[in-house]
Amino acid sequence: MTQARITLIGGPTALIEVGGFRLLTDPTFDGPGEYKLPHVTLKKLSQPALSPEQIGAVDAVLLSHDQHADNFDHAGKGYAVKAPKIFTTRAGAQRLGGNAEGLAPGESTNLKKPDGSILTVTATPARHGPAGIEPLSGDVIGFVLSSAVVRPIYITGDTVWYDGVADVASRFHAALVLLFAGAARTRGAMHLTMDVNDAVETAHAFPHATIVPLHYEGWAHFSQSGDDVVQTFKALGLGDRLKLLQPAVPTAIELV
Repeated sequence: MTQARITLIGGPTALIEVGGFRLLTDPTFDGPGEYKLPHVTLKKLSQPALSPEQIGAVDAVLLSHDQHADNFDHAGKGYAVKAPKIFTTRAGAQRLGGNAEGLAPGESTNLKKPDGSILTVTATPARHGPAGIEPLSGDVIGFVLSSAVVRPIYITGDTVWYDGVADVASRFHAALVLLFAGAARTRGAMHLTMDVNDAVETAHAFPHATIVPLHYEGWAHFSQSGDDVVQTFKALGLGDRLKLLQPAVPTAIELV
């Protein structure tokens, strides 16, 4: 039975170990501080649970987008540019250059090991807020990891529930969904990442997947917590589908 091992670093950053491959999502390793973006200032509240040195080398970084510091901060960029590959948006790859490879939603590429193992990385659509947000938020993608021996793992990236996520569910029979939650709010009442309702919609769309929330703590702009997700899932009879990670603790999840 194939397992994935997931280690939460903090925010959107998690180490995924599956099929002999090691991948890191949206690297953020800075300490607490403020980041001034064109339209808002983001405030980080906590330290990462592990340092880049403690994580060590990975086969690739999965970067949903490079333009927001809560997904890609200074130390995170320093780590990513030393990795063999950064998979990100096409626009992000143009900005980063070097080891960055841009993928449009629906495009796939393969990671290969000397023993012949192959892991396919497919970019998925994401919308970082309500319809019409794209000129403000910029391009964002998620990812699906799959192989001949591993049921798919879906990393949503910064997105809300919309028809793009539903399309991913129609294409991939995922065993694990790493869901960027927290209902991030930086401009008024609109949420820019999944709130608890979006998380429930996603769980129903992937009825056989374990749901692992990420990106709901460590920053001031999150309006919902991990406890909010837990309470909502329990109230709707979905509690056994949910897995909250403890920082720095590798957690094995069966891909069944």
